[in-house]
Amino acid sequence: MSKVLVEIDGPVRTVTLNRPEKRNALDTETLDGLIEAFPDNPGSDERVAIVRANGPSFCSGMDLSVKASGLGQPTSIETMLRRIEIYPLPVVAVVHGPAIAGGNELALHCDFVVASTTAIFGMSLSQIGLAPTWFLTKKLMEVAGPVAAREILLLGDPLPSTRLHDLGIIAKVAEPDALQDTAQAVIDRLATNAPLSLRNMKAMLVRQMAFRDSTPYDDLNADVRTVSASSDAMEGIKARLERRQPTFRGE
Repeated sequence: MSKVLVEIDGPVRTVTLNRPEKRNALDTETLDGLIEAFPDNPGSDERVAIVRANGPSFCSGMDLSVKASGLGQPTSIETMLRRIEIYPLPVVAVVHGPAIAGGNELALHCDFVVASTTAIFGMSLSQIGLAPTWFLTKKLMEVAGPVAAREILLLGDPLPSTRLHDLGIIAKVAEPDALQDTAQAVIDRLATNAPLSLRNMKAMLVRQMAFRDSTPYDDLNADVRTVSASSDAMEGIKARLERRQPTFRGE
């Protein structure tokens, strides 16, 4: 069974994370599937794409067993997120459960997030001795602003969807039994809007974000690699897999 399912029904492309037994954690196959799910040139009849997930979680982020083996490459998740961010059509994330770390970024790289009131979002990297690359950090700064970005990144505790909605980070929240109807109303509106307008406006929004890419960041990402290779990172990942508190030594 594929870890990423793609269905095209008229104007709507639905991309479903399908690794529920692993809380839809992002391994290499899942990342590749997501990249392939968002082509550079979607069909002319398409108007909108949806990202959703099977199982109780939306996405728990990078598969830590892959990360612990040293096989997880930051460029893989960045390639996937960039593909969604610049997709020519609007992308709607329908988040029914936890969206953590890479799952949080996956949702926020979509144009709209419609979330259940029971969903939580978070970047727990500081709690396991890792750090996000510049690519991941700049998205949080863009959608959350400096104050909320600090709360999300430095504290690392998950936040309820209602808090993110109050901060203007996500578009809509709904009670669990109303989530699909609320999301469908957004999807239906997008699907009936003028296709040339949608593509042009999305291109303008993507172009507006291009200024971020001129910021020097090689030194920051070099520091990220140092952090990710540290003893603290190895301890943090091991502790998370063993479901215990890590002991960090600053080395």
